[in-house]
Amino acid sequence: MSEPRTPITTHATPDPVPQGTGAPGSVRGIERVRRAVWSLTLDATPLRTSRDFRLLYIGQSVSLFGSMMTFVVLPWQMYQLTKSSLAVGLLGVTEFVPIMLMGFVGGALADYVDRRRMVRLTELTLTLGTLGLIFNSQLASPRVWVLYACAALFAAVNGLQRPSLDALTPRLVLPEQMAAAAALNGLRGSIAMICGPALGGVLAATIGPTATYAIDLLTFVVSLVALWQMRAVPPPADAERPSLRSVIEGLSYARRRPELLGTYLIDIIAMFFGMPMALFPALAENFGGASVGLLYAMPAVGSLCATLTSGWTKRVHRQGRAVAIAAGCWGVFIIGFGFAGRLWLALLFLALAGGADMISALFRMTIWNQTIPDHLRGRLAGIEMVSYTTGPLLGNAEAGLAAKLFGLRASIVSGGVLCVIGTGVLALLLPAFLRYDGREGLERKQQEEAERAASLNLRA
Repeated sequence: MSEPRTPITTHATPDPVPQGTGAPGSVRGIERVRRAVWSLTLDATPLRTSRDFRLLYIGQSVSLFGSMMTFVVLPWQMYQLTKSSLAVGLLGVTEFVPIMLMGFVGGALADYVDRRRMVRLTELTLTLGTLGLIFNSQLASPRVWVLYACAALFAAVNGLQRPSLDALTPRLVLPEQMAAAAALNGLRGSIAMICGPALGGVLAATIGPTATYAIDLLTFVVSLVALWQMRAVPPPADAERPSLRSVIEGLSYARRRPELLGTYLIDIIAMFFGMPMALFPALAENFGGASVGLLYAMPAVGSLCATLTSGWTKRVHRQGRAVAIAAGCWGVFIIGFGFAGRLWLALLFLALAGGADMISALFRMTIWNQTIPDHLRGRLAGIEMVSYTTGPLLGNAEAGLAAKLFGLRASIVSGGVLCVIGTGVLALLLPAFLRYDGREGLERKQQEEAERAASLNLRA
């Protein structure tokens, strides 16, 4: 369990009844309400107890804020240059192959090298890619191919970085704090995805993409300083050299664990069919051009609300069932978004969808960190990254193509319907995923690590 908060009642003797309350029962009722409120609030224990987690958290929070501005400005600039939702959707196709290949490579490297050093080097490379966007946007006629090239570069580097970044957390916080760390990471992402897209959309439409990319460039400086202050995170003494065999070992482990397969596949299905972000620039023209930033930001508003009230998630042990329910709710809310004819209603449904997606993500991250032994954490983090990025990347392309063939509303609504159906079918096909219990998963992980340690000691 995470570090206990200050208890409301600390003595065996009951508190005196305040004047005018009437009876001790009213005091007990107030205490129950206060306890219920505390149980819902975000648990910040990992930030208090781990210096390195705190440094990583601060640096990545600032860096992610800048990246989320670029996340909006790059497709916005593409649409301004081409006036094509399909061209925007094809950014996802451009990113798909690099992130698929580099995700597995990055996962193998995360189990073999210093994970902090890996994040540091990839952060430097992302900085150089942002410089490329700045130079291109200053041209009299910015090149579309440069936008595709930079998108591919960012995808490849993220594929290398993300497994090391994800695999750092279990080394920086205690096992019983993983749910709290997942919620804190969710909070960081939600705030960045609210403020970054909203500010990025406004800045792109007013002062242009060059200045917006320049702000993103500055945020990398803060991240690099924080990374340099962290202590090294060396790999295990028996770390396996990156190879095709080591990658296959990670894939084989994931294939044998239905609870892991369920987390990967259900997110791919939900995002492939129900991801309409490629349509936001076109939709914004119907609601008013400046609304593009709001459309990108509102899912994160819902995510933020879900994160800030995520204290209850540590009491849920059937995480597989919770993931399936949340993914189905995502599809239902996307259907509502597709039918919304007014901006405020569209934003409301996007916020609800974002909240459902965050609940799904919190439970998926908890399952991963409860079940995967440390010597495989990097490789499985690579598989995780491929799963939660593949769906949105291909989903944007699917949404853009469907919109071109059938129209914007048909693309969004049909995607939501297929998301709900696909989630239900997968749940029926993987009953072990629905039955997953986090207490059993953590116990199995500890047993696997103990058996591996005993085996290595015998060999030595």
